[in-house]
Amino acid sequence: MVVDKYASRRFDIQKEAAIDLAVLEAVPFDFPASSTEIVYETEEFTFVCPWTGLPDFARLVIRYIPAQSLVELKSLKYYLTSYRNVGILQEHAVNRILQDLVQLLDPVSMVVEAEYRERGGIKTKAVARYQKGQS
Repeated sequence: MVVDKYASRRFDIQKEAAIDLAVLEAVPFDFPASSTEIVYETEEFTFVCPWTGLPDFARLVIRYIPAQSLVELKSLKYYLTSYRNVGILQEHAVNRILQDLVQLLDPVSMVVEAEYRERGGIKTKAVARYQKGQS
């Protein structure tokens, strides 16, 4: 009989409550009528699979048109780093980031896009969108 030596092997997985929403800070945007597009990119976004604890890695792009506020970059870095050991699905991660940033900034529009590294021969790209006044 073959025993699956990996069946009981798991890594510590944190719940979504570990995502540090409180670290996010907004700063005033002095040009609200300008339709300025802000784009933040990182190749280092990571979290873990909620079932195995194995890491997922993504290129993350946050694109938005601010209304009155910008996200303070150091706070965004700490916020994104707080995902590191959180067990969350790829499709849920982009929606959670969008939800948190829209709540913080109330932007005109925002897009959060993640292109995940290939796993098991499948490459995933997830995109979540927000437009003020649309549900």
